[in-house]
Amino acid sequence: MTKVIKLALAASVLAGGLSANDIIKGSGASFPYSVYQKWIKAYNKDTGIKIDYISEGSGAGIKHIEARQSNFGGSDKPLTPRTLKKHKLYQFPAIVGAITMAYNIPNHNDIKLSRAAVAEIALGHIKYWDNKLITMANPNAKLPHKKLTFVHRSDASGTTFNFTYYLSKSNLEWRKTFGAKKSVTWPGDHHVGGKGNPGVGALIKQTAYSVGYMDYADAKSNGISMATLENREGYYIKPDLKAFQESAAKANFDPRKDFYAVIADPAGKASYPIVAATFILLPKEHKAMDKKVTAFFDWSYKNGTQIASKLGYVPLPNALTNKIRKYWADNGIN
Repeated sequence: MTKVIKLALAASVLAGGLSANDIIKGSGASFPYSVYQKWIKAYNKDTGIKIDYISEGSGAGIKHIEARQSNFGGSDKPLTPRTLKKHKLYQFPAIVGAITMAYNIPNHNDIKLSRAAVAEIALGHIKYWDNKLITMANPNAKLPHKKLTFVHRSDASGTTFNFTYYLSKSNLEWRKTFGAKKSVTWPGDHHVGGKGNPGVGALIKQTAYSVGYMDYADAKSNGISMATLENREGYYIKPDLKAFQESAAKANFDPRKDFYAVIADPAGKASYPIVAATFILLPKEHKAMDKKVTAFFDWSYKNGTQIASKLGYVPLPNALTNKIRKYWADNGIN
């Protein structure tokens, strides 16, 4: 279901001519919905200025901002400098989060999945939970001979892009056959699709013996079990903030490339294997409005770190937010 988040901008934007009755419109990624919602509720105590953010997937967010149907777009799939130039857009990261393999196996809440198992599940090759690729990593779990249902996104999704980017890094068959995409015609005969990360979570909760990829914050807030995953160094890592921070620290965001970076599958013994940054897209010709949007994110960088961490997101480090502020200044949108 489409969700509308009420966002508030810092008091400093009042000087820019935005009245309390004006609404700034944004749309896109569902991946950061939880943290945006919390930031905004906390900030809304200080101002009545609003942004309506429609959470409907990165694909929609990109289309709407390219067509100038919104004031800003949200996307977990970063756009290349070439694409940004073509559509006359600015881009910067907002937050880093993690993608989990959430599952619903009655009486089992501590499952490990190897890199091979994750890929084979996505490829539709693993049909039952007692498949050897799964039981090898879970010798004491006594997994049942039950049909496995794979739950995926039905909409064009940055979460799907980052998950399939990870699969392309970890599995040759996936890389050659599918690659990294926002939308996939999923192989196999036992899978279902949900709209947005919340839709995937709802399907997993109501479908026994299912497993699917979704953001950590939604899985955690809905009490859905999440698998411990094997990283590229061969270590099994539980989904938690410390592991996400280890992964995020490996990212290289370059303002000369409009911060383009796909950070899934990082190196490091302690790194969680599937992480993603989410980005904000702004139209170059609407600088007065852009300043009102960047004012909110500037406040979020300064004041929203504790809120983000409690939800399991990784706040951007000061060194990166300083680069973003310089990027805004260089382009006249701060």
